[in-house]
Amino acid sequence: MASKCFCEEDFSCPVCCEIFKDPVLLSCTHSVCKDCIHRFWESKGAQECPVCRRRSSKEHPPVNLALKNLCESFLQERSERSSSVCHLHNEKLKLFCLDDQQPVCVVCRDSRTHNNHKFCPVNEAVEDNKEKLSAALKPLQEKLRIFEKFKQNLDKTAEHIKIQSRSTETQIHEEFEKLHQLLHDEESARIRALREEEEQKSQMMKEKIEKINRDISSLSHTIRGVEEQMTAEDVSFLQCGASDPENISGMMINVAKHLSNLKFTVIHKMKDNVQYTPVTLDPNTAHCKLLVSDDMMSVRFSEEASELIPENPERYRDSVYVVGSESLRSGIHCWDVQVGNNTDWCLGVKTDSAKRNNSGNLSWLSLLRRKCFYLKYHTGEYTAVGTPRECLSLSVKAQRIRVELDCDKGNLSFSDPLTNTHIHTFTHTFRGFFPFFSVTSNICPLVILPVKKHT
Repeated sequence: MASKCFCEEDFSCPVCCEIFKDPVLLSCTHSVCKDCIHRFWESKGAQECPVCRRRSSKEHPPVNLALKNLCESFLQERSERSSSVCHLHNEKLKLFCLDDQQPVCVVCRDSRTHNNHKFCPVNEAVEDNKEKLSAALKPLQEKLRIFEKFKQNLDKTAEHIKIQSRSTETQIHEEFEKLHQLLHDEESARIRALREEEEQKSQMMKEKIEKINRDISSLSHTIRGVEEQMTAEDVSFLQCGASDPENISGMMINVAKHLSNLKFTVIHKMKDNVQYTPVTLDPNTAHCKLLVSDDMMSVRFSEEASELIPENPERYRDSVYVVGSESLRSGIHCWDVQVGNNTDWCLGVKTDSAKRNNSGNLSWLSLLRRKCFYLKYHTGEYTAVGTPRECLSLSVKAQRIRVELDCDKGNLSFSDPLTNTHIHTFTHTFRGFFPFFSVTSNICPLVILPVKKHT
């Protein structure tokens, strides 16, 4: 090893007298620290060796790798040697003081500093401490694993935010393109109607002008005849005459028809051509096995959990739920859901305080505490879950369910709008409840049906 062949002076720089740091080899074979030689040359104003004063031919001398490796080995060995030797007595640290929790030598053991202290061999103390560190390391490793998993989810969330933003921007463009198209179509229809009216009335005016021209020509001819007859002595000229031309109303363009309340009329007409959904879904709350449509009006079940969707506090993990985008606090709210032939679904309302990351197999008492009220259909049986839980009997399987919430009266009703059949009504103080949906059969999606928005 380096310590057996060399002493500390062999590894010392001739300029700083410290152990070499990045030693470089001069052309005269002497070695100097890289920083030291550059400072020395700057102060001297010449590229001389600080040992033999010979001029160096290289402005950037090469690194002395062999010496650098030897210096690193020497420093490491010196560090190990100093850490295993008592700095007071220069004896090996063979014992460990259990009272002071520090390694000591045999001389320290007999000193007054460690009088009546308990000792054990260093190797035993090392083993004991390794076991303690190993025990302490496990929870730290588990916490590190949790932090790494959390960071992975944060990275996934950051990427998902970009995907959500791009997707939402695309949908905004598409929706406005549809509105632009509606406006363009309405503009074209109105311009077309204006052109048709212009053409119709221009043709009428053309015919009228041609007729009046013929009347003028005939009248001019009659005038000339009358003037000739005026020289005669008979009274025949008294018998000639012509009717006056008639003014016809409605010949001008009906500007009022085309421009009166144009903006209001167009907007009102657009409302009749666009869909309004009383409830829209919040995709950020959807369980990973529920896929919400881009228009947030339908949800379907998928057996394959999506690994692309990151975990977030709003998302349900244990319950296969998705909730509406807005809470219902007052007034009357009604929405129809097309359930189709699905064999397992739930529709209702729940409070936001109901925790989202718990077991989906809850008793009706647990649901009561969590304030969930819903109609459940499972393998041909209907159940009203809330206060109380009640099994229901329907003569005809419902394809569509109407949910009506009257926050002011405190009623939540379920009915079949196709057969006009009442199913069940809950009575409760409904304030701040969210519509919620669940489907665990993949036959077809649950679809919130649009309605006409009356102005």
